[in-house]
Amino acid sequence: MYIWYKLLTYLFYPFAPIYLYFRVLKKKEDPLRYKEKLSRINIPRAEGFVVWLHFASVGEAMSTFPLIENLLNNKKINRILLTSITLSSSKVLKKKFGKNLKIIHQFLPLDIPTVVNKFLNHWKPNLSIFIDSEIWPNLILKINERKIPLLLINARITKKSFKRWKLLKNFAKKIFQKFDLCVVSNKESEHFLKFLGATNIKNYGNLKFAGTVENLNNFLNPLFLNKIENRKIWCAASTHSNEEILCGKVHLKIKKEHHSVLTIIIPRHIDRTKKICAELLNLNLKVVFYSQFDQVDNNTDIIIVDSYGGSSKFYNISKYVFVGKSLIQSLVNDGGQNPIEAARYGCKIFHGPHVSNFAEIYEYLHELNITKEINNIDELGLSLVEGFKGEKNKNGEIATKIQKYGQNILNNLVMELKKYI
Repeated sequence: MYIWYKLLTYLFYPFAPIYLYFRVLKKKEDPLRYKEKLSRINIPRAEGFVVWLHFASVGEAMSTFPLIENLLNNKKINRILLTSITLSSSKVLKKKFGKNLKIIHQFLPLDIPTVVNKFLNHWKPNLSIFIDSEIWPNLILKINERKIPLLLINARITKKSFKRWKLLKNFAKKIFQKFDLCVVSNKESEHFLKFLGATNIKNYGNLKFAGTVENLNNFLNPLFLNKIENRKIWCAASTHSNEEILCGKVHLKIKKEHHSVLTIIIPRHIDRTKKICAELLNLNLKVVFYSQFDQVDNNTDIIIVDSYGGSSKFYNISKYVFVGKSLIQSLVNDGGQNPIEAARYGCKIFHGPHVSNFAEIYEYLHELNITKEINNIDELGLSLVEGFKGEKNKNGEIATKIQKYGQNILNNLVMELKKYI
C-alpha cells in the first residue's frame, strides 16, 4: 500500500505548484509564504538543538501553548520550529510568538518525498513532535530513516479514522510503529493505537486541560465592555452550518423573558461569517461583527466574532456557553468540539447529543456538574432563561480544579520529553 501512496505523491509533484497557486486565489494559502509547502525556505536553521512541533490547525496549535512556553525555558533548546497547515493557525502563532526570536514558524511541506527531504535536510531537527492526529507517511518514514526521535503528543484517533486505518492494517503498522512515544489524550485512542501497531504508549490525559486563564490574553476592548456591561451574555462557540440559525431562534426565545440578552456567536470557520450574518438578518435580528464593535448598542441582538484565537476573551465575560458541532444529526458519528477552554473560565456548558469526538472529556466535565446535554433549541432556550433568572457567580472552584488537573498532565508530558532532549 505504501508503494502506491508514495507513487501517487511523486505523480502529484509536478502539479503541486499549480495546486497551491489555486489555493492562493481562493485565499486558502498565504500569497507570499505558500512556497514553504514546497520546501522553498529562506530562514537559516541556526546552530544548536532544534525541537520541531507540528500541528494542523488553530485548536491543536493553541493546545500546545503551555508546552511551548515550557520548552522556551529549557536552556538545552536553541530553537523551536513550529509547523502548521492552515492559514488561520499561522496567524494565531504569529500573534502569540511572532516577537520571540527562539521560535520560527513554517508551513508544513507537502507529503512528497523530494519536498520532505529538502525540509529535513534544511532544518535537521533533533526532536520531532506531532500533535493530535497528524499522520503523514512519507514524512514519518523519512524522519525515521534519519533516526530523529519522533513523538505523537496528545494523540487522538477517532472511531471514524480508526475504521479507515483498520482497513489498511499492515500499512498502519508500518507507520505507527515508527513513533518512539505516543502520549494519548484518551483511553479510546490508547486502545486504537495499540491495535494499529504503536508500542510505547502513555496516557496522562488531554493536553488541552493544561492551558490556564492566567497565560491567556483575555482582555476585550474597554469601549466594547462599556457598551455591554448591563447585558445578559451567552456564547455559542465552535458552531457549524445551521447551528447559528438555531442559536438565533434561541435568542428570540430568551428575549421574551430577558430583553437585555446578548448572544455572541464564535463560528468554527470565520470564512462563513457573512453567510451567517445574512441568515440571522432573515430572523429580523440586529447583527454586528466584533471587528465593528463601535456599531454595538443596546438594541444589538447578535455579535459574530470574525477573527480567530480570541474565544477566551468572550468566555471571560460569559457564564453560559453552547459548544457547537453537537446538534447536527448528519455528524452523529463525528460530532463535538472541545469544551475545555470554556470550562477553564468556569462557564456552564451546554451541548447537543452528538459529542463522540470528545466523549471522555464531556464525561469528566459532567462529573463536575458543569455540562448539560440539550436535545433541541427549546431545551437550550429554557435552560438559558432559567440560568439568567437565578444567575450566580462563576464556579471558580471548578476552574481551579481543572487548572490543577491540566498542570499535572503538562508536568508528566514535560517529564517524558526531557528523555529526548
